[in-house]
Amino acid sequence: MQKKRIHLFLILIFILVVFAGLLVFSKQYNQGVSFLNAEFNLRIPYFPERPFRLGLDLQGGMHLIYAADLSEIEKEHWPEAMEGLRDVIARRVDLFGVREPVVQVVRVGEEFRLIVELAGVIEPDRAIEMIGETPFLEFKEPRTEEETGKVLAKIAEIEEVIGRGFGEMTVEDFQKIEEIDNWQLAFENPHFKTTPLTGRFLQGATLAFDPTTHEAMVSLEFDQEGAKIFAELTERNINQPLAIYVDRVLISAPVVQEKILGGRAQITGRFTVEEARDLARNLSAGALPVPINLISQQRIGPTLGRVSLQESLTAGLFGFLAIILFMIIFYRLPGILAILSLSIYVVLALFLFNITGTTITLAGIAGFILSIGMAIDTNILVFSRFREEMKQGTMPRDCLREAFLRAWPSIRDGNLTTLMIAFILFAFGTGFVKGFAFILSLGILVSVFAAMFITRVFMEFFAQTKLGELKFLWR
Repeated sequence: MQKKRIHLFLILIFILVVFAGLLVFSKQYNQGVSFLNAEFNLRIPYFPERPFRLGLDLQGGMHLIYAADLSEIEKEHWPEAMEGLRDVIARRVDLFGVREPVVQVVRVGEEFRLIVELAGVIEPDRAIEMIGETPFLEFKEPRTEEETGKVLAKIAEIEEVIGRGFGEMTVEDFQKIEEIDNWQLAFENPHFKTTPLTGRFLQGATLAFDPTTHEAMVSLEFDQEGAKIFAELTERNINQPLAIYVDRVLISAPVVQEKILGGRAQITGRFTVEEARDLARNLSAGALPVPINLISQQRIGPTLGRVSLQESLTAGLFGFLAIILFMIIFYRLPGILAILSLSIYVVLALFLFNITGTTITLAGIAGFILSIGMAIDTNILVFSRFREEMKQGTMPRDCLREAFLRAWPSIRDGNLTTLMIAFILFAFGTGFVKGFAFILSLGILVSVFAAMFITRVFMEFFAQTKLGELKFLWR
């Protein structure tokens, strides 16, 4: 590798690490900036803070158990109704701002229960009230250009008054908004308006297939009153989309081709079979509400999680120090460079966990620590191959390319098999198992990058200096 390329890569690595470090340790950085600005009258800019998302076991929250009343639903439709209910509740608590909610269905004998775990809930009573609401299905028709213009104009007026985006309003902003005439208009959908057709008129939604193209679609059937309303809607909205919402979330917006009589309709859209089945389930959840009763409510404090977190971090720190000692004793200068690369890997991994919004749990921390071990294994494979090349009597800089090239197949296969297991755990696991698998997968990918690129750049750089002539530092 040429010197100019090595220097360029070093600069890029430095910039990446600084940026990632500022985001990961933004709170500590801002505290230092506040001190310097206050003491020396400086104007050092602050870095926006983005806290990590912590799971229920680390920050506490609510553990709720609901019993589902399926008395009004035929027994063969119970599993489908519960799956639809679970999807609706998951979307509902997600819209409420809960981070990575856990919503799962459990069957106890002939009774179905819904378990909901909400991490970091600030208003538990409001969350409980919202979860207990019946899933709501509604159909909306397009607004006219004039109506859309009025809504957008009102939104622009409010943004001008509060001096920020409509989605960034604070409690204080609402007091200003109430002084604006017809301010409620800004909170309406600018493109679709409410119609009388709701889930209470829908008798059912099922998976079907087009007899000509064999593509999956969703078949709808309304009752007599709903069929009349649906016919009127389709008559005045030909060649226009008809939006379908479940719990105010847009599910589909099929285009009306003609006036539809008889209360039957099909939703097409090049669905896969699974997508069409999910859409039918969600529509049925709105049309056939499943009442749920809260039978258990428990507040979980973060004390136990904090203790476990502290113990895990302490164990990880001692393990990291042991790795440092081992790498320096057995691999000398390459070991030191590997530790530097590993430190960068930790910062980059935490950076990715932060920007991707990954919820960190104790299981996820275990996956992260395991990925650190995988990163060390990658370096050891390279260094062992490097020592074999050094036995030929060549200089370190001449051995690097062959060492990385010949170690790569073992590194690739070892990490690939671990990734395959992690993907299986993520696909079939739930809750903490998925968190463990996701963080492990992301950590492995970053560890391979750190070992095969960052460590190599460091070794190439020092091998081209006078240190590269001191073979005892490399063996």
